[in-house]
Amino acid sequence: MAAKTQRNGRRADALSKERIVEAAIDILDRDGESALTFRALAARLSTGSGAIYWHIADKNALLVAAADAVISGVVTDRDGYGSPREAIRMIALSVFDAIDAHPWVGTQLAREPWQPAMVHIFESVGTQLQALSIAEEAQFNSASALVSYLLGLATQYAAVMQLVPRETDRSAFLTAIASQWTQHDPAKYPFVHQIAAQLPEHDDREQFLAGIDLFLAGIDAGRST
Repeated sequence: MAAKTQRNGRRADALSKERIVEAAIDILDRDGESALTFRALAARLSTGSGAIYWHIADKNALLVAAADAVISGVVTDRDGYGSPREAIRMIALSVFDAIDAHPWVGTQLAREPWQPAMVHIFESVGTQLQALSIAEEAQFNSASALVSYLLGLATQYAAVMQLVPRETDRSAFLTAIASQWTQHDPAKYPFVHQIAAQLPEHDDREQFLAGIDLFLAGIDAGRST
């Protein structure tokens, strides 16, 4: 009986919150949020749902933990970034790439601004703004603007990826959208007609970083006034 109890103890110890979160991320990446259930997790981990509930209270808590695991892994390593300005660009791009690889993260981050993953992002960006010697009274607005842009655009891209199969030809898809844009009256929508030609071949990451640079330029301008 003692040996059996010891074996059961080893099995219980092996089922950690970290293992549960890793399995949840695999399910989310492969099949999406709708496929993430405690029954599916139990089957993947060869355990019972009750054992999972011992570590994770409910699905929302599991999504929070999964998003935190993804985001904390890309924003906490700040070595090799160089200048604070370059650090902000790299942090932003790391989050962008993480949401690109895990589209469900974008959806989750939009739900709860107080969750741990958001705290990681704000702390990483804010620390670099402080290193830029931004006035203390301007730091909150600066960080909020940067993070809002970062998450807004990355989440928008993530939403598209969830609607359109990954094997879709990107250029053909964007060409079709550009064609729809140009069906509108050019006299009423001249700017839309002007940029439609750039849509099919534009690079999402380059465009995203260009936006970050615009924010940083504005922060620099405000600092110099």
